[in-house]
Amino acid sequence: MDAKTCILTRRSHRQYQPKPVSHDLIEEVISLAAYAPSWKNTQISRYIAIEDPAAKQEIVDRFCLPGTNNPSIIASCPVLIAQTFLTGRSGFNRDGTYNTDREDGWQYYDCGIAAQTLCLAAHDLGLGTVIMGVFDRKGLEEYLQLPEGQELMALIALGWPADEPAAPKRKDVETLLSYR
Repeated sequence: MDAKTCILTRRSHRQYQPKPVSHDLIEEVISLAAYAPSWKNTQISRYIAIEDPAAKQEIVDRFCLPGTNNPSIIASCPVLIAQTFLTGRSGFNRDGTYNTDREDGWQYYDCGIAAQTLCLAAHDLGLGTVIMGVFDRKGLEEYLQLPEGQELMALIALGWPADEPAAPKRKDVETLLSYR
């Protein structure tokens, strides 16, 4: 699939077929996500693939916040990817001082690039994804036993899509672009 088609046809999927995703395919998605650009090539994103249904159910029961679709998404996806990142690297000088007035905010930018690269790679391989950010982050970090210096950024459902969402309306170029 060419890049334009991949971008134009990628959707957020919230329902998945009850069909496993092979480790080879998960690893291919992550190997492609590794090519996401990052601040000074720091490559701060890390991933935990959660396949165990009991672990996913515990995440639903203990860490999903009320009023979201996350519980049904997590329950239906065969793989839940926890995207984490190494802190204190992206946007920083080697001595730990900020290298940009965004301070530690640049790490979130790098995680966003990596998450979208992961989603586009998955789509190109026939898989569906949706990025989720509404959960008890601190509690889930503890549950996942993240090492010191690592934080949880997002949860990404991954699997064979069971839905075909229509493309949402997009803003036109005149709204998005200005020239000076």
